[in-house]
Order: sequence, then C-alpha cells, then structure tokens
Amino acid sequence: MPRAIEKKLIDEFNGKESFSREELLDFYRGFEPDIKEGTLGWRIYNLKSKNIIKVLKRGVYTISYKPFFKPQLSTESLRLAKSIQEKFSDVKYCIWETDWVNEFSQHQSNKHIVIVEVEKDFVESTYYHVKDSFNFDTYINPDKKDVDFYIAESNFPVVIKKLVTRSPVGKIISKKAKVPVPLLEKILVDLFADNKLFYFYQGAELTRIYENTLKNYTINFTKLFSYAKRRDCEEDIKIFIEKNMSYMVKNLLDD
Repeated sequence: MPRAIEKKLIDEFNGKESFSREELLDFYRGFEPDIKEGTLGWRIYNLKSKNIIKVLKRGVYTISYKPFFKPQLSTESLRLAKSIQEKFSDVKYCIWETDWVNEFSQHQSNKHIVIVEVEKDFVESTYYHVKDSFNFDTYINPDKKDVDFYIAESNFPVVIKKLVTRSPVGKIISKKAKVPVPLLEKILVDLFADNKLFYFYQGAELTRIYENTLKNYTINFTKLFSYAKRRDCEEDIKIFIEKNMSYMVKNLLDD
C-alpha cells in the first residue's frame, strides 16, 4: 500500500474516536472504486500489522494514538510467579497487583493486594504451595471482612482465585521471564464484577478508573464484553459504561 494513501488515511480518521469497516471501505473506494471485500480484509490486516490502526471491537477501529497497557510486577510478585511456574509448569494462571489501578483512580488506595488466578482444580494446591514457600499472608476467595480487617493490615497479602476460562491474558517479560498477566480488559471487568474483593474501587472511583483507562489506553471492547459475558455481567457493564461515559464510546456498545 502506498505510504501516501496511508498518510491520507491517518489524516482522515485521526480526529475520530472510532470508525467502522464500512467507513474504511468508502475511504479506499475513493482511490480504488472496484475494491473487493477480500482486498479490504488484507488492507486492514496490513494496517494492524503496521500498528496504524487498532481494533476496538469487531469491525470498529481507531488510529493507534493510544498505547497498550504495559504494567510492571514487583520483585516479590516476580519471585512468586516464577515459583508457581516451576511447581505447576502446565497450569494456566495469571498474576497482577492492585497497585496498577492507582494509575487510573482518583484516590490512591493503600490496599496493596497481589491477585493470583489459577485453573479451578489447582486453586487449593497453589494456596498451600504459596503458604508453605513464602512468608506472605495468603487467602482463598476472601470476603469484604477479610479484605478490610486482615488484608489491609498485611504487608504483602496474596489472594488465590479461580481463573475464569478463556480470560484475556497476555504476558510481560521481566528479567528474562515471561509472566502471564491479565490484559486491561480483564482487570476492568474484574473490578466491576468482584465488588466484594475490590469494594474500595466501587462507586465514583470505579467510574473514574474506567474514564481514565478509556482516555489513555486502547481497549478492545470485543474482548472486554466477551469476558464480561463469561462473568455474567455483560449487560450490567454495558449499562454502567453507557450511563457514565457514553460520550467516550459512542457506537461501541451496539452488538
């Protein structure tokens, strides 16, 4: 694809929050009136591979002016992740820290929690492994009382939970280790769905977290809503987004 056309495409769509496949087709028809759907598919693939556009949801795109979320694990969490990988090499899991959310929240929470999610058949095994191998306060599915009275007083609390199947998980590379971490889409849904564990991020704080996330990072809404559906909160989360930040998402809530 000629660079001149790519530049015109960026100029055409850069001021929009999002644009559709149909709009892309109309754009290319200005240069190639007989362009076919198959050719358009390859053009879109090429634009994505060059990081010129990013997918927001199926058939909806944005110019890549927003970065992807790239968090960092603490030294302690990295040690924990390596230990889990060595003990349960074939088990799916992910790890993250609630400190990551402070980037988006209005009030900086002092409740530092490490979340480890593993396949459901290995939750207890992972719990006992962490408890026996580290001097961390370790919990399985704590309730609000545990969070408020015990975890809040802990220096390094670790919560072990079940990993929902087909969760949106990526990997970060830290000190030559590849560690599975949740994508931002998963974190947003979990904050919404786990309102007992993350009660300190609810209400106006949750709205602010979503607003700042959508403003500063690229979000794949297909992944977000697909995961929300598996957590039985797809419609609720759509209502929440539409009510509080419809001006930011426009047509992204339509099926």
